Parts: sequence; structure tokens; C-alpha cells
Amino acid sequence: MSKPNYRDIARHAGVGTATVERVLNGRGGVRPDLVARVVIAARALKYPRTLPDTHRGLLRIEVLMVRPETTFYRRLSRAFERIAATLDPLVVVQRSFTEEMKPEAIARRILSTETPRAGLILAVPNSPLISAAVEAVVARGIPVVHVVTRASGHTGEFVGIDNHAAGRTAAYFIARMARAQGPVVALCHPIYQVHRDRIRGFSDYFLKHPGPIAFEWLGFTRDEEHFSAETLAMVLERHPDLVGLYNAGGANAALISVLQRHPRGRDILFVGHELTDYTARRSARASWTWCWTRRRRRRPSALSISSCAGSA
Repeated sequence: MSKPNYRDIARHAGVGTATVERVLNGRGGVRPDLVARVVIAARALKYPRTLPDTHRGLLRIEVLMVRPETTFYRRLSRAFERIAATLDPLVVVQRSFTEEMKPEAIARRILSTETPRAGLILAVPNSPLISAAVEAVVARGIPVVHVVTRASGHTGEFVGIDNHAAGRTAAYFIARMARAQGPVVALCHPIYQVHRDRIRGFSDYFLKHPGPIAFEWLGFTRDEEHFSAETLAMVLERHPDLVGLYNAGGANAALISVLQRHPRGRDILFVGHELTDYTARRSARASWTWCWTRRRRRRPSALSISSCAGSA
């Protein structure tokens, strides 16, 4: 089969040969949709030439995240990097970060038209400003996908677990596995819909199953290690008979450290999310407690809900 020429590509793409020449030689002045048609036709016909760099980003997907200093978001960013490496060269996955506590800045980034985008993936907090920005972008015809948490109520698709069920399952574990009767507390970062959903499920379970193990208090930690540790220390003073702790968000390692140092730490059932190598190293003593209690046919002192939720 002879090598395809400009005329073959033009016929395949439904454009003129002049358009093909401008696209393949990087001369510009061609509408993005026509550029895409020409390049896709050239690839389909196995045109033996490397496309100009300016035409490799024909399908640009932006991933917007927050808090690059945290373990979770670094892992999420690396995951998108690995996924991007498996995609067609015509697909560019652009990862960027913005400040978590500045909804105005996040909304501006979502609404930005500086770089053409074929889609937007969001892992950012929820607020009225951000929700409005998402709705405006979707109205322009740009697909929006939320991961981890929803940045807007029902606009855009969501990829993640059933977080209400996850919170309910956490409550089920504590109610069934706590070593004694007494109060239970939960911690979260309220600017994230994912945390609110988990806490709602957690609370719903205890409302429907009242008993001697009861949900007594909810604290806001901002998912920051120092603040989370201080909050838990205060909780342990306020509730000396604490039997269960549920963390709906991050900073698990800091909470585990507080429990390890506290005289009653081993008696408190801790349920959290995202068991990672980092938290596993920090919770080595808690893991030993789990094995130690299992050998004596007692219940574990630490559990993790990672990627699934039960039907409690």
C-alpha cells in the first residue's frame, strides 16, 4: 500500500488539502475541530510523520486539586500521572493545584478560558461560588467529573464510593466492636461534601440504633495534623470514657500518635479511611495491638475503610 498523501488525508477528514498542509506543518489559522479531524485522519491512515508538538494537546483534560503538601493529594496526582502515560498522545492530562480555603480562586480556575479544555476533573471543596462555576462550565458544554468529593450538588458526574454508606459502616463497626460502653466521637473537615456525607451516614446509624454506645460529639479538624492532634487530645480530656473514634477525613497518622501515647489509647476503637503505607508505618504499634488482641480472641483496636462500604 502506497504512503498516504495530503489528498488522502483531506478526503478522509472531509477538508481541503490546504487545510491538511497547514495543520501538518504547524502553520496555524485552523479551527481546533478541523485540526483534530486532520490529525485523527493522518493517524488512521498511518501517515509516517511525527505530528508537531503544537498539535499533540488536541484533547486537553485539566485535573484541579488542592493541598499538594498532603500525602493523599500527592498520591492522587501521581495516579493521574500514571493514567496519563497510558493514554493516546493526543490526550494531555494537565494537573494543577489551587488553595483549599479560597473558593473565589478555585471558582476562577474552574471558569478560566486561557487554555482550551475538553474536560475538567475536580477534587476540590464545595461552596456556593464553586458550585456556580461548575454549573457555568457544564453549560458551556465542557464535561465535569468530580473525584473523591462533589464540588457541586448534582452538576457533573461523580467517581467514588457511596460515602453515606461508608459512614454508616464505620458506625456499625464501632457499635459492634467497641470494647466497652460509652461515648463515640467523629472528626471531619466540613468544607468537603464527602465528609458531610460520611458524617451523615455515621449519625444516621446511631439515630436508628440507640444504645449504650452513642455518638456524642463532632469535631472539625481541617485535615491538618497538628490541629487534629490537639482536637483529639481535647476530646480525650472531655470524654475520659471514650470508646470509639471515627475520622471521616485525613491526618490519620497524627490521631494514631495521640492514641499511642494516651493511657487508654488501646481501649479506643479507631475507624478511619485511606490506610496507606505511610499511615501503616505510623500505626505499627496499633497493628501490633490488633494482632495481640486477635490472639486472645478479642476485638481489634484499629480498622480502615478504604475503597468500599458495607451494607450496615
